[in-house]
Amino acid sequence: MQYLKKAFLKKMSLPLLCLAGCCLIAAGCRAQGNTATRISSGGKLHPLQAVMDIRHYTIALDVDIAAKAINGYTEIDLVLAQPADTLLIDLINVYTVTAITVNNSKAGFSQRDHKIFIVSGSGFKAGKQKVKITYGGIPPVAVNPPWQGGFTWKKDSLGNPWVVINCQFEGGKIYFPCKDHPSDEPNEGVDLMITVPKGLVVAGPGLLQGVTNAKNNKQTWHWKTNYTISNYCVLFNIAKYKLFTRDYKTINGNTVPIHFYVLEEHAVHAQRVLDMKERDTRILEKYFGEYPWVKEKIGIADVSNYGMEHQTMISYGGENYKFQKIGGQDYSDNLFHEYAHEWWANKVTNKDWAHMWIQEGITTYAEALAFRELAGEEGYHQHIFSNRRSIRNAKPLVQGDEVNTLETYTGDIYSKGSFFMHTLRYILGDSIFFPTLKTLATDPKYTYSNFVTSADVEQLFSSRSQTDLKPLFNFYLRTTELLDITITQTAYDTYSIKIKNFFMPLPIDINTDMGTKRMIIDKAGLTIKSTVPPSVDAKGYYLKKVQIQ
Repeated sequence: MQYLKKAFLKKMSLPLLCLAGCCLIAAGCRAQGNTATRISSGGKLHPLQAVMDIRHYTIALDVDIAAKAINGYTEIDLVLAQPADTLLIDLINVYTVTAITVNNSKAGFSQRDHKIFIVSGSGFKAGKQKVKITYGGIPPVAVNPPWQGGFTWKKDSLGNPWVVINCQFEGGKIYFPCKDHPSDEPNEGVDLMITVPKGLVVAGPGLLQGVTNAKNNKQTWHWKTNYTISNYCVLFNIAKYKLFTRDYKTINGNTVPIHFYVLEEHAVHAQRVLDMKERDTRILEKYFGEYPWVKEKIGIADVSNYGMEHQTMISYGGENYKFQKIGGQDYSDNLFHEYAHEWWANKVTNKDWAHMWIQEGITTYAEALAFRELAGEEGYHQHIFSNRRSIRNAKPLVQGDEVNTLETYTGDIYSKGSFFMHTLRYILGDSIFFPTLKTLATDPKYTYSNFVTSADVEQLFSSRSQTDLKPLFNFYLRTTELLDITITQTAYDTYSIKIKNFFMPLPIDINTDMGTKRMIIDKAGLTIKSTVPPSVDAKGYYLKKVQIQ
């Protein structure tokens, strides 16, 4: 999800204050009379769900656009690690569940606290379970998408329905029954069967399996992904889309289609967007390896908000197709950011929302690498400087474990997370940093069905650099401290430079009358000879404060 937007900062000034203070009751998660407290995703994993391994979702829904309602069912294929007397599924309380079967047998259930408790007198045996939940109702309306999610029911400029879904903060449970925790994704993918009025198009994840006629002059669009996928990416958008497509050959020589589902009123921009998409893919593949979903597609859906990182069908909008010029080329930070999430969020996934900085910080850093490719190192440094100015340091990036989306979310997971990557690059050097970052994005140990934490990232960089980086990771991720540097003149041409809150030896650039020299500063500090006062870290590789005494 993109964050660093002037429009966003204006719109979200009050919500950001609420987030910073954990005042998280939304006045607006309303749907035709249904009101819900601001809903979060993740957090502490319930013991009843800890023994559940989700394998596959099948979601079949009829979307009643006139009534702004959905009705249908979700089938959940899961594996129980041990016998249980209750199956626990997440679904917000605005829906009416009319029937539940487990392995084709009717099951008893109750709904409370945005959960469905499915019970059996004889209990559920360990092993495979197929749960089918039939339900319907009016989903929450998105108050400020994509940051406050739900359904957005609009019309395009020609009067055609335009339905957009966002649910990163709230999780997939705002519209389908699921296990709403980032540590478990459906390993065998998802089938989406979405029924809409004939003439409209449903844009979804994976590959389109077909479109069939349904009752009442409707059609059912069947989308299928075989990849593991985060539940907040399991969604669809509806509009009278036109499809523009071209093939792209990946860095590994595979051919994958690019599909752009765009409103007719925006179709004039389609080829320009596809050109940018090709170029952006080349940049991202250079640093992070082959596009992750080569067996399916590179997808974009035209939406009525800034966009989101929905897997194989990122959403994009909000800029009115007015692009920047970087190095003389068209560029959209919003389009690039959401696309970079295909690697960082969708392929490399946080095990716990406590580590959300990994997906948002490295994705934001990827934007700096785009500037590096388009405008050179100077462009890279200008973008990093912009990120640094946005850092608020209101609270640590990592606040423990089992933290939900609303507790962990601040702007710093973007800007400070990105700047931390910049600091790591400086400390380790390009010959170590860039190959290690690519390893994080490509090694099966960290990708697809294997999720990551901050400790995993630290251990990888420590191993590759043969340096214990844990103190550095703790300093940047688990505190709000700045490097506290003092420069003290001890004689006419002699200066002492120390780090008051020293935690490990660090390289640092020091400017003297002899020019710039990279030196290692340890606990004892440095003694510098110079006829002019020295300066430290002039290019800004560290978050710091400097006192001259």
